[in-house]
Amino acid sequence: VVALWVWQCAVAAVIVCCALSMTLSAAAAWHAVGGPVFATAPGPVVEAYALGTSGLWADTTAVTLACGGLWSALMLAREVARARARRRLRRAELRHRAPLLPGEEPGPGRLVVLEGERPDAWWLPGSPPQLVVTTAALRRLEGRQLDAVLAHEKGHAQARHDWLLHCSAALADGFPQVPVFAGFRDEMHRLVELAADDVASRRFGRLTTALALVELNEDRGVFGPCPTARADVPQRVHRLLTPPNRLTAARRLRLTAAAALVPVVPVLLAFAPGLRALG
Repeated sequence: VVALWVWQCAVAAVIVCCALSMTLSAAAAWHAVGGPVFATAPGPVVEAYALGTSGLWADTTAVTLACGGLWSALMLAREVARARARRRLRRAELRHRAPLLPGEEPGPGRLVVLEGERPDAWWLPGSPPQLVVTTAALRRLEGRQLDAVLAHEKGHAQARHDWLLHCSAALADGFPQVPVFAGFRDEMHRLVELAADDVASRRFGRLTTALALVELNEDRGVFGPCPTARADVPQRVHRLLTPPNRLTAARRLRLTAAAALVPVVPVLLAFAPGLRALG
């Protein structure tokens, strides 16, 4: 999903912009910072940034942005800690419901089968990630449909989508008034599922993947008129059954390259005065 990459680049551009602004403001406010930053710069470059004319605004901006960076780190640490606590609880529940057999050793990539009346499958991030599937899902899903579900969950694990969700949640919770961060969080939940759907459909076909989604979620009421917690499932099924016109490889490459250049724009703007002075 190209949109997943575009969103990451857009948010990276915002973060790079804040980091550069903090660095230049701190360099203008305090010589202890400005000295190392411009230690090897020629005199005309230092003069181009007019470090001594910023006044109180440089101090305020640098401190504000530094506090914002520290707050972001704290929010990310809190989000990761909460996720690890939830993961420990779920792993403890798995050990209770599906204990190892006598003489069995836990191995990497272990597939856990749980007795359950509701068809379900999910993955637990960690080291190593674990795939969990219920016996109801094994009974309901046909061979290739089950393979598609497992491929979907492995796609999450291999792409480390959990870290994308952690970062987006931390930014949105830490800065609820910044629209780009709220949009980043909302879109990440949707786009990581679409990306995992694409992983499964490339291996086992769109129809098989769509049927697997229907079989897993039919009893949850997601296809009824009332919205549910998994209201995106019908949209995902519709996308798989009636795929939009795919972008050509050349256009995907151009979009990917253009998105990758977005975080470079703040860097070029920050270096522009120095480059003009050298020119």
